[in-house]
Amino acid sequence: DPKCEIRKLLKFLDKDLPEETVDKILYHSSFEMMKQNPSANYTTMPKFSMDHSVSPFMRKGVSGDWKNQFTVAQYERFEEDYEKKMKGSTLQFHSEI
Repeated sequence: DPKCEIRKLLKFLDKDLPEETVDKILYHSSFEMMKQNPSANYTTMPKFSMDHSVSPFMRKGVSGDWKNQFTVAQYERFEEDYEKKMKGSTLQFHSEI
């Protein structure tokens, strides 16, 4: 529920915004709008940094689609690298929601 999450964030920030502003935030932070926004979709990055002909930064907006992109071996390497780099951190990476 994105609108609920926006409200939680506003509460955390101790901000009270009009409903119209919350709706604008909801609209502009939607996957479809962010996918079209060069500030969010990395289309302004040089090709050597982000080659969109290989795969766009924002593909489908479907949770779990990474499984269609990563092999089991790639995911295992990611997990190993993540654990090494995040050792001692309380942050948790969840591969599925």
